[in-house]
Amino acid sequence: MAATRWPRAFSAPGWAFEVKWDGVRAIASWDGDKLVIRSRRGRDITPTYPDLRWSGSGPPAILDGEIVALDAAGRPSFGQLQQRMNLRRGAPAAADIPVSFMVFDLLYLESPLIGEPWKERRRQLETLALPPPYVVPDLVMEDGETLWEAIRQQELEGMVAKRVESPYLPGARSRDWRKVSRVEQVRAVVGGFTAGEGSRTDTFGSMLLGLTDGDRLRHIGSVGTGFDHSTLHAIRQALDQMVIARSPFHDDSEIPVDATFVDPQLVAMVEFKEWTRAGKLRAPSFKGFADDPPEAATWQEEGPPTPRKESG
Repeated sequence: MAATRWPRAFSAPGWAFEVKWDGVRAIASWDGDKLVIRSRRGRDITPTYPDLRWSGSGPPAILDGEIVALDAAGRPSFGQLQQRMNLRRGAPAAADIPVSFMVFDLLYLESPLIGEPWKERRRQLETLALPPPYVVPDLVMEDGETLWEAIRQQELEGMVAKRVESPYLPGARSRDWRKVSRVEQVRAVVGGFTAGEGSRTDTFGSMLLGLTDGDRLRHIGSVGTGFDHSTLHAIRQALDQMVIARSPFHDDSEIPVDATFVDPQLVAMVEFKEWTRAGKLRAPSFKGFADDPPEAATWQEEGPPTPRKESG
């Protein structure tokens, strides 16, 4: 289940509010003997995070949550989490960058719970004796604006609001879950790259970004900042394996004529200042790669938001 973007924080009866974690969404399934963690693509990522395994007893359960890595100040750091993911060579050991699993929903506990209201799933989640580093984060009932002020002061990513009577809708994006971001972010599909200059002649200048719109990508600009030296080389090696002859984009005069196109399979997380009137990103900066299918990064879901009412 995914949250709908919402323009601003709000308070309302019948709603719960929690921190929006800057990490990787995952499902953890425990069958009473073995734990398997899967990404949004359904890929088994258990070996990537050995510190999230547990042994022992307990009834079969399915947990929904976010894998996060914390920086020295105790804030979630997507950059550090990237070092535990597959694109970067020479990733550090688990002990060097530990992760936590922030559990925010319980989908199964001996029997399916997705048809139960959120408040009942949350009640049963709080009864579980989960081993560290599994954490059930605190939440705020009804007063989302107070939580938002704390998020703003601590420079966290954002907030998620959930209607307490809402069932869990697998694979759906619902207004019963609403996400409010403190900084603008977009999941964008990488469709190509430009040649690098100067110190980056052996890597690349920028990655061409797009959002799925029909059978091709709608170009939303390019990102050339936010990379360190080792990341540039690792990404270029991956891109070289994905080169294609035909552009994956709809026609757009702003696509560089000397661009090299790639099979649109990588999804990048990008921070930016704002959307331009032409539907392009202003001042984008690369954060990392998301383990999301490219077909999920659509113009409708990730493009410029349309105005919405604040409640209801």
